[in-house]
Amino acid sequence: MSNLERRPEERTCGGKSTQSASPLPTLLEPREVPLGGPRAMTVRRTLPHKQIRTIGAWCFVDHYGPNRQTMAVPPHPHIGLQTVSWLISGDVEHRDSLGSHQRIRPGELNVMTAGRGIAHSEYSVGDEQVPLHGVQLWVALTDEHRDQAPSFEHHASLPVVSDHGFTAIVMTGELAGAVSSATTFSPLFSAEVRLDSSSRVQLPVERDFEYAVLALDAPVTVNGSTVPHGNLQYLGWGNSQVELRSEAGVRLMVLGGEPLAEELLMWWNFVGRDHEEIVAARDQWQSGDSRFGDVHGDDNARLPAPPMPTTKLKPRASRP
Repeated sequence: MSNLERRPEERTCGGKSTQSASPLPTLLEPREVPLGGPRAMTVRRTLPHKQIRTIGAWCFVDHYGPNRQTMAVPPHPHIGLQTVSWLISGDVEHRDSLGSHQRIRPGELNVMTAGRGIAHSEYSVGDEQVPLHGVQLWVALTDEHRDQAPSFEHHASLPVVSDHGFTAIVMTGELAGAVSSATTFSPLFSAEVRLDSSSRVQLPVERDFEYAVLALDAPVTVNGSTVPHGNLQYLGWGNSQVELRSEAGVRLMVLGGEPLAEELLMWWNFVGRDHEEIVAARDQWQSGDSRFGDVHGDDNARLPAPPMPTTKLKPRASRP
């Protein structure tokens, strides 16, 4: 998925706080972002946020649906990140410049590693009466891995952990001995968790990871705080467990990772380190440079890059 804001802001992400104590828990409210024109699908973006810009290496969280609007994101570029695509309902077709052509369905995972450069497109497909509902995530690649060759992988099945009061699908990382085979390049965790009605769950977590919980379909109580539907509750690090409670059965997503020690510059669909790198990537996309290639099987017009801001992109504090 592309960041289709007409004038995207530059954002610095990462850089663990020099304080030994974890940041306080913070509720991150979403902002609505249209993906394209006036009839386009609208997403609820909780990351990056003015208060918290990364959770581990997770640097972008878009939650969309459920609705019957279509997804139509034409060919567009990425550098320096991984896209992690997750569906709750509906089907989406992925194509990219590697030649990958993959339909993703609920409970399946697509992971695309942009590395030094890739282009892809995404369109909703199938029964229009089935509402489209899902989450699009980006992972910032560390400096060691960000210039690697691009790649794509699809996971039709993932490990499941079931215990009293909950069922979790492990998307990335490990939970209670269940390990996802999805490739990551920094210590990460993500899972879709379904709580039974009238449940109270103590989810084990890594003390060295920072975590957040996204309420996908209804409010949920996280460590005693109510998280409204569509909001992201940041929890910081230093926890050995996260308490999840719900009177009704709910679905949520847990994201976690080791706090990044690197500062990252995000602009449009690019994750880089400085202004010059972002400008070069934009110019190469606009000129049709072979760095990104062509999306095989997609004849739609490529998505043009927005204009660069008039001032030089400069890093800002990771957590104000």
